[in-house]
Amino acid sequence: MTTKKVTGSQAVILSLLEEGVDTIFGYPGGAIMPVYDALYDFDKNVKHILTRHEQGAVHAAEGYARVTGKAGVCFATSGPGATNLITGIADAMIDSTPLVCITGQVASPLLGTDAFQESDVVGISMPVTKWNYQITTPEEIPEAIAQAFYIAQTGRPGPVLIDITKDAQFGELEFEYKQCTKIRSYVPEMPVDPFKVKEAAEIIDQAKKPLILFGQGVIIGNAEDELKAFIEKTGIPAAWTLLGLSAIPTDHPLNVGMLGMHGNYGPNLLTNEADVIIAVGMRFDDRVTGKVSGYATNAKIIHLEIDPAEIDKIVKATVAVLGNSKKSLKMLTDNVKENSHDEWIERFRKCDMIENEKIIHKDLYPEKPGLTMGEVIRIAADKTNHEAILVTDVGQHQMIASRYFKFRNSKSNVTSGGLGTMGFGLPASMGAQLGKPERTVIAVIGDGGFQMTIQELGTIAQNKLPVKIIVLNNNFLGMVRQWQQLFFEKRYSFTELQNPDFITIAKGFGIDGHKVEKRDNLDGGIQKMLDHNGPYLLEVVIEKEDNVFPMVPTGASVSEVILEP
Repeated sequence: MTTKKVTGSQAVILSLLEEGVDTIFGYPGGAIMPVYDALYDFDKNVKHILTRHEQGAVHAAEGYARVTGKAGVCFATSGPGATNLITGIADAMIDSTPLVCITGQVASPLLGTDAFQESDVVGISMPVTKWNYQITTPEEIPEAIAQAFYIAQTGRPGPVLIDITKDAQFGELEFEYKQCTKIRSYVPEMPVDPFKVKEAAEIIDQAKKPLILFGQGVIIGNAEDELKAFIEKTGIPAAWTLLGLSAIPTDHPLNVGMLGMHGNYGPNLLTNEADVIIAVGMRFDDRVTGKVSGYATNAKIIHLEIDPAEIDKIVKATVAVLGNSKKSLKMLTDNVKENSHDEWIERFRKCDMIENEKIIHKDLYPEKPGLTMGEVIRIAADKTNHEAILVTDVGQHQMIASRYFKFRNSKSNVTSGGLGTMGFGLPASMGAQLGKPERTVIAVIGDGGFQMTIQELGTIAQNKLPVKIIVLNNNFLGMVRQWQQLFFEKRYSFTELQNPDFITIAKGFGIDGHKVEKRDNLDGGIQKMLDHNGPYLLEVVIEKEDNVFPMVPTGASVSEVILEP
């Protein structure tokens, strides 16, 4: 292997190129300036996206990672630059999103002296990273970056952070790069135990009312085809978590909808009737289980999971099958008998009819004067032939969009799940668009979350990213207001917003847009947005008290689902 003498900052860029990085999101500053100086010479090799805030950079890297399956990369300087990444890193950690975050740091002799823009980002980020490391000599750079990519992208993915002191960036080294394929004591995934698979298969074959719950582990493991084969061979109804959405097509005949607090009526209500639950790549989040003591009370639990820490953490497994879902699902499919559960599936369809009558039809085809979130989502999904990438922020619109947007392709749903990060949507849509430039990206955002990262309109405009942004504006923090309405006697404490003129702001950044307030203008308004060449902001004024149902209240069993107020 040939070597050449380079600076530490050059070694950073060369290492990223060796890992196939084509896009970096970041914001320069003093402590990472040498890396940015090196980047100047590689503008034809890698695209750098200058965001308007470091939080925008890390969320954009998440969006890129979620649609491509590759690690997203972001840069930030020391001190406030590094700490501004923490929310996005925490978001990526809980949602298993691979990131490589590189921060500059003060020179090593100044560490611990409270130097200008010094912060202990390694200590601060330790609880929310899969791995982090501080580099103080240039020779460490290639190996540390190689390990960072290996750790971020293998096993259960997650964010890693590399902090590089300024003197390490200026120093010189003989550069050679070797991709990491193994780290002592780090086992990304366990081999699938065939005896556990057979044990699980026997339980599944005997089940009368089995239910599959699939999560993002299917998408991360590229196990969509294996999941589909398993579902179709066994004839078992399958429900998805918020992050599992799009792993199989929405209209698949065995897809019975979303689980959880604002999930569909059938899978929530019938969870406690199931005699076997097969959980694939999901972690039994509290939003899925509700009151754990009242969850799946009649069911044996089969848990297919790559992370041993998730086994028995929330719900006790009857049989745990450790390993990558792509492998374990294939083995399980080979071991189960071909079957069908027509009567059991009919129970879900009857629940669908009840939900459609009481909620869905009114959401999608309202007769009341005010616009609903549901009808906006329905029209946008239909007009994109269900082929678009949906990026959502956090709140009522997120639940409505997840319920009503239809999907045909995997890796098409980008949202903040476990952390529930308002402000995620706009920057994540930038990353999604850059990761998949050939696809239509629709960002659906509430008026509250939009204002948390609204400055990234500047990034979208500067880079001419054709993101289609729909702001659903009810002049409220809608989800909190809904809870105040239902559980706090309509005491709307500090949830009403005095919003700016969003269209004028967008046009100030050079982004075209318009506002829709009446139903007669909605269809044409969405079409105008989609036909526009470039980014576009469509503001839709919706009813102030447009709520999301069904709903499982906090502390209740999933079978105690509320269909309507």
